[in-house]
Amino acid sequence: MPDTAKPEWAMSRREAENARRLREGKKPKRRILPWVLLGVAVIGIGAYVINQQMEAQRVAAEAAANPPPAPEVPRKLINSAESTVVAPRLLQRQVRVTGALNPVSSVTFSAEASGVVESVAVRVGDRVRAGDVLVQVNVEALTLQLNLARSNAEATRVQLGLAESQLARVTELVGRGASTSSALDESRTNVEATRASLSAMQDQIRSAELNLSKATLTAPFDGIVATREAEPGAFVSVGTPLLTLVDMSRMEMLANAAVVDSVELAPDQQVAVTVDGITGRTFEGEVERISPVATTGSRTIPVSIMIDNTDGTLRGGMFGIGQVVTQEAPDAIAIPAAAIRTDSGTSFVLVVVNDTVERRDITTGPRWAGELVQVTEGLAAGDRVITLPLSNLAVGDLVTIAEG
Repeated sequence: MPDTAKPEWAMSRREAENARRLREGKKPKRRILPWVLLGVAVIGIGAYVINQQMEAQRVAAEAAANPPPAPEVPRKLINSAESTVVAPRLLQRQVRVTGALNPVSSVTFSAEASGVVESVAVRVGDRVRAGDVLVQVNVEALTLQLNLARSNAEATRVQLGLAESQLARVTELVGRGASTSSALDESRTNVEATRASLSAMQDQIRSAELNLSKATLTAPFDGIVATREAEPGAFVSVGTPLLTLVDMSRMEMLANAAVVDSVELAPDQQVAVTVDGITGRTFEGEVERISPVATTGSRTIPVSIMIDNTDGTLRGGMFGIGQVVTQEAPDAIAIPAAAIRTDSGTSFVLVVVNDTVERRDITTGPRWAGELVQVTEGLAAGDRVITLPLSNLAVGDLVTIAEG
């Protein structure tokens, strides 16, 4: 070791370690200069920065390729009852009438021939056809009257033959001067009187035949027996009520309409009639007659309405409510009156197009039954219109239609 070597107690730890390594024949450790350490640190920091920049670029590229979803705009819920889809429809203006129903034909038959009732072939509620025998009065007395009239007529016919023969002989004798003109006049008078008597006898025969035919009451039309007063064995005089027959195939509704509405009524207008006690069915009727004056003490006009009752569902005395169609508009576009809004005199509605509320200006026509207003311009079939004045709804709002 050179003389200048430091004593071991004066050496630093690194110098003592190197001296030990030299004694052991090993190379001493080299001292790492500070600037080398600084360079290594700089390189590490640079690599870290570059890596962070590359990671940021990668994240930015991924974000650009997969942008996050836009925040969902809240939608407003529209119930199905708050909107309607426009479609062409038949519009009608109607006048309401009410009244009782009665058969068009209702006839009470009375006896036209006196006598004892022999038989009654029907009871109340029985259906009969035209020509069916209903009541038979005993015809013995009437038959005797007819036979007597025929006998008297035959006897008078014989007398007329004799009188005509006598007139022929007298006429011949007068021509030969064997008889007087007064005898001829007498023969002529006798012939004329006998002829008149025969004519009267023939009238008696026809009367007896008619009385005999009246002893049998037959149905003049198809119908139903409504009442029965005649009973077998009872004596009836001419004019005694026997029974009532009604024709139920056609009913007459004797209705009343308000005077203010009567100006819209006219014969042949169609009427939809609902009847108390018969649910789920509407009967078709037709205006037959309209009274020109109101009923005394009321402000109603009597109206006669004919209703077909071929199936016999309706009964006399039922109460009906009719809607008379006074005007029609087929294939029209109409919306509820509540759907129409106004802005500075312009009518408009709110429509839903692609789930967005839009304003649509419209031109309106007349108002119809059911609080419907006809739209002549601005709407088409398939448009969905908001039908209620929803205060929280505005143009541009996104909506969802809740069906059902």
